[in-house]
Amino acid sequence: MDTKIFKILIVNSSVDDASLLQQALVEGGLHVDCLHVATIEAARNMFVTRRWDIVLSDNDLPQLSARDVFQLMVDQDLDVPFIVVSGHAGEEEAEALMDLGADDYIVKSNLARLIPAIKRSLKAVDNFQQFNQAQAELQKTEERFRAITSNLPGVVFQFLLNQNRQLSFPYVSDASETLLGMSPKVLMATPTLFAELILPCDKVIYDRLMAISVEQLSTLNWEGRIQVKGDSDIKWISLRATPRRTSDGDTLWDGIMINITRNKLAEREIARSREQLAELSSYLQKVKEHERALIAREIHDDIGGTLTAIKCELFPCIDPIPRLPVFYQKKAASIECLVDRVIDSTRRISLDLRPGVLDCGIVAAIQWQAKEFSNRIGISCRVTCGNEEILLDSDLSIAIFRVFQETLTNISKHSSATHVEVSLVESDGIIILEISDNGCGITDSDLDKQDSFGIRGMRERCQQLKGIFDISGSASKGTKVEIRIPIEDTESQALHFAALSTPLEKTPQSGHSAMQQKAS
Repeated sequence: MDTKIFKILIVNSSVDDASLLQQALVEGGLHVDCLHVATIEAARNMFVTRRWDIVLSDNDLPQLSARDVFQLMVDQDLDVPFIVVSGHAGEEEAEALMDLGADDYIVKSNLARLIPAIKRSLKAVDNFQQFNQAQAELQKTEERFRAITSNLPGVVFQFLLNQNRQLSFPYVSDASETLLGMSPKVLMATPTLFAELILPCDKVIYDRLMAISVEQLSTLNWEGRIQVKGDSDIKWISLRATPRRTSDGDTLWDGIMINITRNKLAEREIARSREQLAELSSYLQKVKEHERALIAREIHDDIGGTLTAIKCELFPCIDPIPRLPVFYQKKAASIECLVDRVIDSTRRISLDLRPGVLDCGIVAAIQWQAKEFSNRIGISCRVTCGNEEILLDSDLSIAIFRVFQETLTNISKHSSATHVEVSLVESDGIIILEISDNGCGITDSDLDKQDSFGIRGMRERCQQLKGIFDISGSASKGTKVEIRIPIEDTESQALHFAALSTPLEKTPQSGHSAMQQKAS
């Protein structure tokens, strides 16, 4: 305060009185820049054109009172110390001016009070400005905090447990309406409502972790299920809160609650998928071993037995005993028949492993398999192809052909159908195979069977090729199997395929036919 130059406006009709006031200010140790005005017009002009640190006003002006001066300051929104210096010690007038807003009322005969009054007023103004600044900063902080909490994916809260074991929520963010089904006001008014949302089987763990957190002041980490009143769905929430002791000895937690239902459902789905994958892998291994045993048995019993018979027929032909030509002719004819049998067995086993018709293209392979199915099972099977030829790589052709074979196998075993419609088309880089029958249809219980490895295997084949597999059906419409697989694995193809596959993805695994009871 000693080095600052204070700008002081003196409103007084007497030049001498103004000089005495300025002299008192200087003698009091203030560095001042004083200006004297005597009329209301001059005072108004000074309030508009310059900034002031202090205003000293006489109350005995002929046409201008201290009230008028103070009103000018109010009109100009000038918030600086206003001190009345009067020649009369009127207590009522002084009290009225102080109530109006004057900082002090000083009698000219006692100017010794002027400097202390100025310093006290300046300090009060400074304190008031600091208070206003602190209030503004606090308001900004609160607005910032509310903006942050309103955008957090969860409920921000404070939870208090006092020494009488009474619970309360000093603060709850607005997100409680969405997550907990109740407004912050309701939850803070009745804090026990939160515990009532927790499922009984999960509340035991919640209470135990809460007790540990209170005793050890350790972070409370809890995941559990809640059910909002009137809501049939159960939510998983994750609650994390850090405790601290208050000055009153209470325990206060600052924390956040987040809805993790999607994560939990995803975890369960991943676990279920892994379990199904393990079961499918085990099943495929058993099928592989079964196929190997079957091939080994056929080679041993059929081809091996036939080759043994050929060897037996050759023994008499190579011994030294002379025989008639007709004997050797009969042996040759017999051996020829046995060789034909070996050739037929070899062709049959080879076709079972990989039909040679696949070399003629997927369209020919589907048509051939449909004809074989009709001849062998007696169920009519009509094939419609949108293209005369569809060029596919070997892996994709085999995958589509095996899915088609598996579907026909399940139709023959479980559908009781009399007619099958097959459609194979290629459109915009997507190959689409649809197989529909007029059988008994598929039910959801068929899909839920643990041993439904056939459909599970077909779905896995399609997913490995970045395609989709859908099966649906009913007792009145039979069963329909549809697969869509992109022919080329390019980014544009994948984006286009995703758009085309949207309708199927709306009802994944929506229906399952009797085809799925077994998929062997």
